[in-house]
Amino acid sequence: MNQNVLIVSSSRPGVIMSKISRCKMSNLSPSPPICPKFIAVEDGKHVLRDARDDSIFRLVSYNILAQVYVKSAMFPHSPGPSLKWKARSNAILTVLKSFEADFLCIQELDEYDTFYKGNMEALGYSSIYVKRSEKKKDGCGIFYMNERVQFLLKEEIHYNDLVPSIDDKVTLFEEKSNLSSFTKEKAILPNAGSGGFAIKCYAHVDRGDTNDPRVRLKRDCVGIMAAFKLADPPHQLFIITTTHLYWDPEWPEVKIAQAKYLLSRVKKFRDDVSKKYDCAPPVIISGDFNSLPGSEVYTCMLSGMTSTSEGESQLPLNSLHAFLGGEPALTTCSPDFTGTLDYIFFSDSDSLKPISYIELSGPASSAMSGGFPNYHHPSDHLPIGADFKLFP
Repeated sequence: MNQNVLIVSSSRPGVIMSKISRCKMSNLSPSPPICPKFIAVEDGKHVLRDARDDSIFRLVSYNILAQVYVKSAMFPHSPGPSLKWKARSNAILTVLKSFEADFLCIQELDEYDTFYKGNMEALGYSSIYVKRSEKKKDGCGIFYMNERVQFLLKEEIHYNDLVPSIDDKVTLFEEKSNLSSFTKEKAILPNAGSGGFAIKCYAHVDRGDTNDPRVRLKRDCVGIMAAFKLADPPHQLFIITTTHLYWDPEWPEVKIAQAKYLLSRVKKFRDDVSKKYDCAPPVIISGDFNSLPGSEVYTCMLSGMTSTSEGESQLPLNSLHAFLGGEPALTTCSPDFTGTLDYIFFSDSDSLKPISYIELSGPASSAMSGGFPNYHHPSDHLPIGADFKLFP
C-alpha cells in the first residue's frame, strides 16, 4: 500500500500517523541475540572450535526460561515482542547453534517434543530429557552431538523421592515452623542469607501444611545424569549431569536437601559406571542452583560430601569459574536483582581441565540495560560453558 496516498487522502491525521508508526516499527529488525564467544584460559584470546583435538569437548549450560513462565506481568521491564514464543524460540535456537557445543545442558526446557527435539536433531544432536513432576510443563535435558559423542546410560533425578525418606517425627524444618503456607504470587525478592533468589513469580499451590517437611520437599524439581564417551578415542568416558534446584529464597533448607541428594545420586551413579566399565570417570554437574556463591548449597557442592546408608562419602568438586579465578558478577539480571545462580562443577582436575570458557557480559554492558529477557538475551539467565580437555 502507498502510504503517501493514504496520508494525503485522510481526514484523520492522528489515525494515519499511528498507522505509519506501526508500519515503521514493523520494518525495524530487533537487535539479534548475543552469541557469546569462548576465550582461552591461557592467554584470554578468543578461540574457535578446534575439531582436530579428539580429547577436547565443549559443554554449555543454559537456563533458557520456559515459555510457560513467560508472562508480561512477570517481566514488565522486557520489550513485549521479545517475550513472544516465535521470537524467543528462534533467538534461543540461534544462540544454541552458535556454540558448536558437544553438550548442551538445558534447564527450564519446555516445548521439547514440539520444537527443540526436532530442531536440534536437524543440527546433529540427539537428546535425553526428564520432565518435572506433577503438572509442570518444563524439565531438564542434555543434547549431545552424534558425530563426536556416544551415549552409554542415564538415570533421572526426581527430588520428590526425598519425601518418603522423612519420618513422621523428623522436624528438619523446625526453624521454619512459624511460616504459614501461601498461595499468592511472590515478588522478586533478594535474600542474601539464604543464598537464593525468587527470579520468577511462580504461584504457590497449597498442597498441605508447609511446616510438614514432606510437603516442603515436594517441589517437583528434577535432574538428569548420563555416562558418555567420545567417539575417538573410545576409552575416554565421563559423566554429565544437569539440574535445576528449587527457587524460593525463604526455603534454603529445601535446596540444601536437594543438593545433598544430588551429590549422593551422582556418587552412586559414578560408582556403578566405574564397576560396569572398569574406569574412574570424571564428573560434571551443571545447572541453575538458585544459590549465591558462598551459600550453603554452593559450599555443599564444592565439598561433595554425601551421607548414605553406608555412611559418609565424598566427591569433591571444583566450580568452573572459581577454578579459573572467581565467580562471574552475574548469570541473571533483572531490575530487582543481579547475581550469579548458575554453575558448572567438575571433579578431578588432574583428568579433566577447562582450557577455554564463555566470555560473560558484565553489569556495565549496554545489553544488560533494563534486565533480561530482552532482544539481546532471550532468557533471564546467561549461558555458561567451557572447553574441557580429558587426560588419560
